[in-house]
Amino acid sequence: MALSRIGQIALPVSDANRAEAFYGGTLGLNKLFRYGDLVFFDCGGVRLMLEGTPKAVQPGAGVCHYFYVEEIEAMAAILKARGVQFDGDPHLIAKMPDHELWMAFFRDPDGHLLALMEEKR
Repeated sequence: MALSRIGQIALPVSDANRAEAFYGGTLGLNKLFRYGDLVFFDCGGVRLMLEGTPKAVQPGAGVCHYFYVEEIEAMAAILKARGVQFDGDPHLIAKMPDHELWMAFFRDPDGHLLALMEEKR
């Protein structure tokens, strides 16, 4: 027996309502449910739990949540139109034998690092 799949990722947020609006409305993630200041979204079978806390939220150094997309330029344009500010345009990260890895980075309202990623074939 071995670990193989992540079921849920927890992310602290300073304002559950603002985070729910950003992740659900701006990013378009499918909200599963909310229980108090815990808001749950489906990310392709992995739950993202946003945990509202009155404590100061410190974005994790070196931590990034990557969202797979099929057309990174189009998705970045959609999110920009919704007010998301990217650190830069989608760009090539690495050329692999069978695909190119492209990414574009941005932050949520609490400063957590997020990214779009596409494996272009």
